[in-house]
Amino acid sequence: MINRLIGNFCKRSIKIYTKTGDKGRSSLYTGERRSKDNQIFHALGNTDELNAHIGMAATACNNQSDILAMLTSIQSRLLDLGGCIATPKTSENQEKVNKMQFNPNHTQQLEQWIDGLQENLPQLKCFILPSGGEASSRLHVARAVCRRAERSLVPLLESGELDENAYMFMNRLSDFLFVLARTAAHREGIEEIKYKKEP
Repeated sequence: MINRLIGNFCKRSIKIYTKTGDKGRSSLYTGERRSKDNQIFHALGNTDELNAHIGMAATACNNQSDILAMLTSIQSRLLDLGGCIATPKTSENQEKVNKMQFNPNHTQQLEQWIDGLQENLPQLKCFILPSGGEASSRLHVARAVCRRAERSLVPLLESGELDENAYMFMNRLSDFLFVLARTAAHREGIEEIKYKKEP
């Protein structure tokens, strides 16, 4: 299925079911077939779930055009990242590996957004609780899912199957979502709830 979704998927119709995965195996972009319990498919599933949570968060930010534009861009980049995950660096098909390399400029863009947003936020001096209104809370959920997605990439990174630039993007994305959650609360005038230690 992945083989059909990458490349010219915006230029042609996509068939929703193929029946080729009915026995618990699916194809990578390289054409190699693996069990759906393979770590690559766990990582793809977590990345897809993250994308869905970002979409949910975006619906709560639809009155903030800059945030909405950033989240929409990230959703597209996560599809790019999925293509990278589905194309192991260890594959013999180097043409497709090279095609799916993840652009490090995407991570630099996240860093620029983080720096720009932080300039307008109060300095963080203690832990805060995941809250701050609907938009902020949804972004915190997306951040937590992002951390899980990142953890599922580690085995692929350590085995040499994953592009380091793809992993760095996911790592930086959770930082961005944290800052964006704070930004959403700040813009709505909702005070952040600070962690309080009890004896």
